[in-house]
Amino acid sequence: MQFSYRGKDSRGAVQQGALAAPSPEAAASELMRRGITPLSIREQDQSDSLGDRLNKLPVFRRKITLDELIVFCRQMHALTKAGIPLIRTMRGLADTTRSQVLSEVLDDVTDRLEGGSTMATAMQAHPKVFSDLFIAMIHVGENTGQLDDAFKRLSDILELERDTKRRLKQAMRYPMFVVIALFAALMVVNFLVIPKFASVFNKLGADLPFLTQVLVGTSNFLLGYWYIVLFGIAAAGVLLRQWKQTEQGRLTWDRYKLKMPIIGPLLELITLSRFARNFASMLSAGMPVTHALTVVSDATDNAWISKHIRDMRVGIERGESLLRTARQSDMFTPLILQMIAVGEETGSVDDMLINVADFYDEDVDYGLKRLAESIEPILIVAMGILVLILALGVFLPIWDLGAAAMGRG
Repeated sequence: MQFSYRGKDSRGAVQQGALAAPSPEAAASELMRRGITPLSIREQDQSDSLGDRLNKLPVFRRKITLDELIVFCRQMHALTKAGIPLIRTMRGLADTTRSQVLSEVLDDVTDRLEGGSTMATAMQAHPKVFSDLFIAMIHVGENTGQLDDAFKRLSDILELERDTKRRLKQAMRYPMFVVIALFAALMVVNFLVIPKFASVFNKLGADLPFLTQVLVGTSNFLLGYWYIVLFGIAAAGVLLRQWKQTEQGRLTWDRYKLKMPIIGPLLELITLSRFARNFASMLSAGMPVTHALTVVSDATDNAWISKHIRDMRVGIERGESLLRTARQSDMFTPLILQMIAVGEETGSVDDMLINVADFYDEDVDYGLKRLAESIEPILIVAMGILVLILALGVFLPIWDLGAAAMGRG
């Protein structure tokens, strides 16, 4: 029989894997012989489906969604607030969650807790699941004895992030559908329609207008070298992705992404809203300003804005005020700077930052509602120009041939 196990070696590190043994007792003896103290031994189901076997491979493992993390944070908030022991809480959630991946992660975190690690340290072993911001909030909650509040703040932050992503996808759904339909129409015209007309024109031997020659040449190139075009697009995509993974490439890409028409200012508002709300959560949890700026800069998904946040931290370390560093960053409007100034004077910067985030969220809501309306005229104009080019390119030669035939008549 095949068994999966989880145990600790002589150094206290968690080990897990699989081994073959005739019984659980024999598996435990084999693990003890290897110097591993077994924590759990489970018999593997030999009749796993292909999907289950693929899911165990790292490439095919399903990622933990925001919804699953939100539910986890809510449950942890309720259970820790009720005073239930942490290890018991984590083990119970690992057994009841529907996500196999999250269950494995929680089991590993619980094993590390039993080994004497703090929760923040245990979660650091899973950076793809728990972000730097998540771990920092848990660390502050553990040190202040307010772990339940930390999970409450995290659930609020994750809910806002999920709602923003959903609204952005919903706003972009119609433009993306139009672009895909437009691309499909172009392929149909180039691969099916224009070649038919080109064969007719060749038989008639007529002189083709320049626009028609361009369309026919483009169609012939795509028909003859479509594989080169596909390879070029794939190669460009791979090179762009690798360039974006470099520090300078990501910085440049994120900088110009914020300058894109229509969508750029909206992305900037979303990023600044997350910064203000996350920074306020860090400060209200009792984290020092410089440390909070470091955590928030690492959690920001735009490298250009993250660089400005780090510059703010450097300015504060030099002794400058938050207002001065915020003004020098050129990221905030005069109204936002005024609210930060009031927060510094009254000692309630976190409350003022929450107001800043709410202000940004209102702009984001308005921008998302107007996004489709702003893109729609551009798409209509683009489709009109394309249809005009195709119509003139196809029908101009027909009109010329018709006029010539009538002249001969």
